[in-house]
Amino acid sequence: MNLSQLFSQGDAVTRIVASLLLVMSVASWVVIFWKGWLLRRALADVARSTAAFWQAASFADGLPQVAAFDREALVLPLLEATRFDGGASLAGSGRKRQQLTRVLRDALHGVLHKLQFGQVLLATVGSTAPFVGLLGTVWGIYHALVSISGSGQISIDKISGPVGESLLMTAAGLAVAIPAVLAYNVLGRNINRIEAELEGFAQDVLDLLADESGPGPAA
Repeated sequence: MNLSQLFSQGDAVTRIVASLLLVMSVASWVVIFWKGWLLRRALADVARSTAAFWQAASFADGLPQVAAFDREALVLPLLEATRFDGGASLAGSGRKRQQLTRVLRDALHGVLHKLQFGQVLLATVGSTAPFVGLLGTVWGIYHALVSISGSGQISIDKISGPVGESLLMTAAGLAVAIPAVLAYNVLGRNINRIEAELEGFAQDVLDLLADESGPGPAA
């Protein structure tokens, strides 16, 4: 018996568990393919964007250079954030380095939130799918034993079949969880690489613009 037959012949609980595992599997694979494509572009774009910026003659000249390579808008928001005008508010008070640190930190948090999107789903699927499958197994075994006891005939043949079919739920839960866990680790490593590069770039920009004798944000 395969999962489709188990789904069609099972009761409401079995169908709910099987449907939940299917939804979790589809959702995790969508995130895996999408995040893999996005992070592959981002790794290349961040390296090219930062290199193009430092090769520009001035801060203003570097903005269009970065925009030409920054397809995922990861580097450009950091540079645009430095072109702020706090006016008479608290945002405009304090030393220049403090103001730049604040706006760069906020912009960096926004960029990292974009990179982290979908990781919670993978972590949730990886940690809960085995237990969802186990629930289906336990319920299937209970349902099978009730049916066998009601028939009045108990033998190893009558027990092994239904129990083996119920164990498919455990295998299905592991099949859903394992790719999600592996993808979470691999994608998380790439996110950490990009995060480290962006943090280093933000620090370099801060050091460049905080120097009153250097070019300002609007230069």
